[in-house]
Amino acid sequence: MPFIQRRLAIAIAMGAITLGLFASGSTFAQAYPNRAIKLLVPFAPGGTTDIVARTIAEPLARLLGQPVVVENKAGGGGVVGASETAKSAPDGYSLGLATVSTVASNPAINPRIPYNPVTDFTPIINVAATPNIIAVHPSFPAKDYKSFLAELKAHPGKYSYATSGTGTIGHMQTELFKNLTGTFITHIPYRGAGPALNDVIAGQVPMTFDNLPSPLPYVLAGRLVPIVVAAPQRVPSLPNVPTFKEVGLEPVNRMAFYGIYGPKGLPKEVVDKVNAAMRKVLEDPAVKKRIEETGSLIIGNSPEQFAAQIKAEYEIYKKVVDSANLRLD
Repeated sequence: MPFIQRRLAIAIAMGAITLGLFASGSTFAQAYPNRAIKLLVPFAPGGTTDIVARTIAEPLARLLGQPVVVENKAGGGGVVGASETAKSAPDGYSLGLATVSTVASNPAINPRIPYNPVTDFTPIINVAATPNIIAVHPSFPAKDYKSFLAELKAHPGKYSYATSGTGTIGHMQTELFKNLTGTFITHIPYRGAGPALNDVIAGQVPMTFDNLPSPLPYVLAGRLVPIVVAAPQRVPSLPNVPTFKEVGLEPVNRMAFYGIYGPKGLPKEVVDKVNAAMRKVLEDPAVKKRIEETGSLIIGNSPEQFAAQIKAEYEIYKKVVDSANLRLD
């Protein structure tokens, strides 16, 4: 083949490859997803994070046209599951539920966390925020905040509290509560809110600091007694329960959140497609009702706004840890 013809053939071939690559990139959003998506919950079944994940999974699957499979991987106060999400391939098929525990409170107190909460994930959308609550077993001698605090002060070290794990928001907020009130309660960490709650309901542990949706049915049924909530204002379903701000503990008055994120480097096409689908999911009256009846608030923001929230929440808890000199058990 003459030299000019060879050069022309090479140029045509290279052009075809370039066009193929361009076409591949431009059609990525249309092609995604073409198989099932894993939505990893970093806690055991039965807790609020699990409730939120299972509420949104099926309607999200309908909109994306592929199954969204909820998988629970508990351990380390959410760190085990979050680490798996961080290490996943950035292809959009391994997403995770982000919580304050996994991206803020736990990283803030634990220097051995194997990921950076700000740089090792791709935030997609903050789904909902929820109040937190201290609730006690009915056998506990106090039934309101004033007598609860008096009982703890009168018997330092006598009582223990259950949380979904070391470094979780429940652990951090209780430790901050102890620091501000000069009380001492022993921490008993579990592998998720479900197992922790079961033991409090059974009376094996006298109290819990948990996200409201998990214990709320048991509170309303009289199987747990609400003491104080972390929320902007009193929860409508618990009108007689004060907020931490009302009892003079505003630093503890922080809500939890539940968002969707993936590993760093997630393509913008994937992020935008999942975000858009989730916004539609959150407009579904049935989904909205299910989330709001737990006491949670619908968020549904942009990836950029969620990224800013994660960064701000982490910095807030880092300041809490440093100023209160909090340490792991």
